[in-house]
Amino acid sequence: MRKLILQMQMSVDGFVGSDEDRRWQLWEWGDDSAWDEELKQDFNAVFTTVGTVLLSCKMVEEGYLTHWGNAAKKYPKDRFYAFAQRIVEAEKGVASDKLAASRWERTRVVSGDLAREVDALKHGEGGDIAVFGGAGFASALIAAGLVDEFQLFINPAVLGSGRRIFDKSGFARLALLGSKSYACGMVVSRYAPAQ
Repeated sequence: MRKLILQMQMSVDGFVGSDEDRRWQLWEWGDDSAWDEELKQDFNAVFTTVGTVLLSCKMVEEGYLTHWGNAAKKYPKDRFYAFAQRIVEAEKGVASDKLAASRWERTRVVSGDLAREVDALKHGEGGDIAVFGGAGFASALIAAGLVDEFQLFINPAVLGSGRRIFDKSGFARLALLGSKSYACGMVVSRYAPAQ
């Protein structure tokens, strides 16, 4: 069975989004990245196992697929953007009860009972499922017990307030799968729900 892997950038104090307009992530959706080469290499390595990308409707509406599709075309030989090509090539699902049909290539709308739809994806063919979305989408997946692996990209920033992803889930024990710090100040910690 395929794993559902939730990747989130997070501040040291556990926030995934700021209520204020401030740049706190080492890398956002632009060409300007403060990630070091080892982090870039490790990030791309994750995508070699990904066969499907599950996205929140909001993230897609904000231009996620268009942005990474353009990056794949703009930097076809840049090893750092290999993941962008994987996003283009992968099957994609957009979670939405409002969209009737997808207008994006290789993308279908996933609607209805989220747990049932994710379970069907997990039992499908291909590589693991990478999940990208905002705090609300991530919280819903966590609260429903659908996440098999958390990949938390801890940025060297303290926000003090903002949006969190674990507020709705209640108590849970996690098993540490691995943690690695990088020269740029990022720490990537991987967890799975404890059995």
